[in-house]
Amino acid sequence: MPRRKVISKRETPSDPIYASPLATKFINCLMSQGKKSAAQNIFYGAMEQIKDKTKDDPVKVLKKAIDNVKPLLEVKSRRVGGSNYQVPVEVNPNRRLSLSIRWLVGFARARGDGKTMQEKLANELMDAANLRGGAVKKREDTHRMAEANKAFAHYRW
Repeated sequence: MPRRKVISKRETPSDPIYASPLATKFINCLMSQGKKSAAQNIFYGAMEQIKDKTKDDPVKVLKKAIDNVKPLLEVKSRRVGGSNYQVPVEVNPNRRLSLSIRWLVGFARARGDGKTMQEKLANELMDAANLRGGAVKKREDTHRMAEANKAFAHYRW
């Protein structure tokens, strides 16, 4: 960590098709082993499928899905007096976004329906936009865990 200057966040460039920095972030998170063009093909194919199925703007569906998956609270482990407590803390907005994208991509990969990753991703995004699917369930579980451990909130640091 620097002692003098505050490190500034770099701006994420907008993607060429939808002119949305959110789409660029999603593509970068979807990418594995540095294969960006493959990730772009998957993402844009999924967006086309969403456009065909919902007859709606796919960027709106993407934003709605991400907003529905963003967690407000999470638990962090805190060691006090020889025992570990799960302490509920609020989630930083940047971490909120990255967690939601990570969960959407992870549950899309683990999905059984659909032959291709494009179909899986499109189905997961549409489910998340309609408050269904694995990523929304993960957020609910995270909130439930934070609610259950509310008694340890005074250990927050």
